[in-house]
Amino acid sequence: MTSSSHPKPVRAWQRMLSGRRLDLINPDPADIEIEDIAQGLARVARWNGQTVGEHSFCVAQHALIVEAIAEEQGSAWDDRWRMAALLHDAAEYVIGDLISPFKTAIGLDYKAFEQRLMGAVHVRFGLPAVLPVAVGAQIKRADGIAAYYEATRLAGFSLDEAAEFFGRPGGLSPPLTETLQALAPWPAHVAQVKFIARYQALCSNLNSVVRNETMADGPQT
Repeated sequence: MTSSSHPKPVRAWQRMLSGRRLDLINPDPADIEIEDIAQGLARVARWNGQTVGEHSFCVAQHALIVEAIAEEQGSAWDDRWRMAALLHDAAEYVIGDLISPFKTAIGLDYKAFEQRLMGAVHVRFGLPAVLPVAVGAQIKRADGIAAYYEATRLAGFSLDEAAEFFGRPGGLSPPLTETLQALAPWPAHVAQVKFIARYQALCSNLNSVVRNETMADGPQT
């Protein structure tokens, strides 16, 4: 029997710059690093790159916008759900940003793959594998608001066209509205640094809560 009778196994993992090898079929949370996520998302273009400006509008910048919107609209949220908002598109550091029409065309197999990877991301960062329904719904609303402003400011949509697909945003504070109306794509390295900085701030807040709860419980005997 010749060697040609033994087909080479199909590679289903990706090597990350951190040195991790992430199995795409059965992702292990231990192989997911925030530095790899930031690296990837800062270099994945939203809207298939069809945006104005010198730089692509990247998923890392989008994630920061969604987290800011979700934070403002969910003032009673704890920082776990803000972390979930920041990471809501984290799977795209591996699979890229497929536009919604293409996801629809691919069907449920793609969604199942994406959800499996997101479940591993959530577990890696101390979140439930499946988010509470109310939390997921609020992140989705924030995502729609971000998409509306991205579409109208960067991607060439008219106001009416964007409203048809994403709804008309409302209830935002004047400072956040002003920020969204002035959207401009950042260079990849800027988005990467800002994404990591926000992640670290949320981690610091979460660690403070854990320390305070431990102190409130008193010394363990």
